[in-house]
Amino acid sequence: MKIALSLISLFLASLLYSQSIVGTWKTIDDESGKPRSVVDIYEKDGRYYGKIIKLFREPGEDPDPVCEECEDHRKGKKVIGMEIISDMKYDKGDEEYRKGEILDPENGNIYDCKLWIEEGKLKVRGYLLFFYRTQTWLPYTEG
Repeated sequence: MKIALSLISLFLASLLYSQSIVGTWKTIDDESGKPRSVVDIYEKDGRYYGKIIKLFREPGEDPDPVCEECEDHRKGKKVIGMEIISDMKYDKGDEEYRKGEILDPENGNIYDCKLWIEEGKLKVRGYLLFFYRTQTWLPYTEG
């Protein structure tokens, strides 16, 4: 009985430390603190991707914008449904997802990216050379 309880405890502890980024996350604007979008992160062939599935728009903002600032194949495409996180790979040793990219559809910039879970929240870090910015995304449940 003690062995069974110990094994269950170890299993539950391992789940807490190896939380997956797969799921839906609410992005938060750094300056206003308001929600901006909902991103669905999914796994495909051992890599992780994220696409925008919902936007939170202010009055007067286009409810279904296109990425005019994008300079790649996404230029002129709808932001809702757009893949903004691509090719992330899980690094088991660091418990981080890295070596992928993230797009900021508001300015069209593409950054190297690193993702990790901290206290149940998704940390999203975009890099440009030696500079970086980290955002905190929250789990999203519709309602």
